[in-house]
Amino acid sequence: MHIIKTGSGLLMISGKSEGLFPSRPAIYICFILCSVIAASGYKLRTQTIFACQATLYNSDRYIAYCNGARYADYEHGAFWFDLEPSAQTFAANADVLFLGNSRLQIALSTAATADWFLAASARYYLLGFSGFENVIFAEELLRRIRPKAGVYVINVDDFFDRWVTPPAQAVMRDPDGRNRYEEKRLWQRVHERVCAKLPAFCGNDLVFFRSRETGAYTTLSGKQKIMPVSYDQAISQELVNSSTAAAIDFLPHLPVERRCIILTTVPYHGTKIANVKAIATALGEHLIAPEIPMLQTFDGAHLDQPSAEHWSQAFLQAAGSRIRSCLNEHGAAHP
Repeated sequence: MHIIKTGSGLLMISGKSEGLFPSRPAIYICFILCSVIAASGYKLRTQTIFACQATLYNSDRYIAYCNGARYADYEHGAFWFDLEPSAQTFAANADVLFLGNSRLQIALSTAATADWFLAASARYYLLGFSGFENVIFAEELLRRIRPKAGVYVINVDDFFDRWVTPPAQAVMRDPDGRNRYEEKRLWQRVHERVCAKLPAFCGNDLVFFRSRETGAYTTLSGKQKIMPVSYDQAISQELVNSSTAAAIDFLPHLPVERRCIILTTVPYHGTKIANVKAIATALGEHLIAPEIPMLQTFDGAHLDQPSAEHWSQAFLQAAGSRIRSCLNEHGAAHP
């Protein structure tokens, strides 16, 4: 490095320092690129399917829902666009169809349910959906599937709401819906392979894997907030009236005798039991909804696994004779 006096009397630094300053733009650009990559990686891991684990994929299971904000629902599109053909076939050929939301799905995704139907030599399918899904989507989907079921079990709470949920909107009314759900299906293949090789890259957010054969959920959730089941005895007459009207419109379209439509409600923290009982009474139906003490939810809305086992066993004990009677008349069950 040299100090040079110029003609104007100013001092100027010259020489070997050239190697330091020209390198600074390169360092800055490298820093920016690293920041962009890190931010993209963070978003990929927290907002997409990589927010969830991939450990439960197999020939029978796919991801129905991952809590990454940019992935979320897949199961609505899987059925609406027939992206999982075997799942739709199993649903169409089931002897007993269960309709409702994710509360129903988790409550009946149990060994007790599988064992009961195995003993009855009957096929069942859990055709509930996440996102507080209701009769609007279910009615249209049943028209597409054309099920052969001899018994329908309906989780009344929220089911007879008549509003289009965001996932239903995405598949029923969005012209680009099929393309986006086909992309989600492809991402599951990438997710399975990447997470198998780099499990630490994949997060522990809430994920529902779904069986193609029975529709049953297998749930993984790294974050749980255990809350007890409780019951709300307040009645909203407006809700009861609107739900009853929707039920009166929907139930006659199910191609079975009225006694082969079974109404229930899966309990959670703040179960709207008074509303559900009032709806059943208005319809002239008997509600089969065991109220078992000491049940728990893992998030306030869904039964934890031990509670689901207890509740599903109690429900099938209470509803079993009616289900068997309907199946025998329908020609589905075998002694």
